[in-house]
Amino acid sequence: MDDLNNTKEPLVQFLRKIIHVAVRVLAVLMTAVILWGVADVCWVLYQKLIEPPFMMLTINDILATFGAFMAVLIAIEIFVNIIIYLRDDVIHVKIVLATALMAISRKVIILDYDEISPDYVWATAGVTLAMAVAYWLVVYFTEQKLANKSSE
Repeated sequence: MDDLNNTKEPLVQFLRKIIHVAVRVLAVLMTAVILWGVADVCWVLYQKLIEPPFMMLTINDILATFGAFMAVLIAIEIFVNIIIYLRDDVIHVKIVLATALMAISRKVIILDYDEISPDYVWATAGVTLAMAVAYWLVVYFTEQKLANKSSE
């Protein structure tokens, strides 16, 4: 990758500029999605609170609200991924894995266990475990690499 970053080839430099513009457009669009998501959470919460019984939420309303909050938080994590890509021009696996873990967590929080099969629950557990192990490995080996560099 360093060869591509340091190349003087005009075509490669031009294409890299196009990609940076595209990433900036994605950052602007993600900001709009985040704002719309926040507005949607506020609107849905307002609607649920003014319905009879006034100022009361059911468990389903609370779980739906949690899901909406988590969706906005995932969008914010994706925005952070975009900004870090713009800054460093690399994809940080740790942040991508953290975002994926948050998305899986959102799914687990809003699962309706009455409506899904046991296979789906097991599959979700497997994906969650795999992502958690992957995240732990990335963090562990990153810390080991930093410890080795500092002891040199």
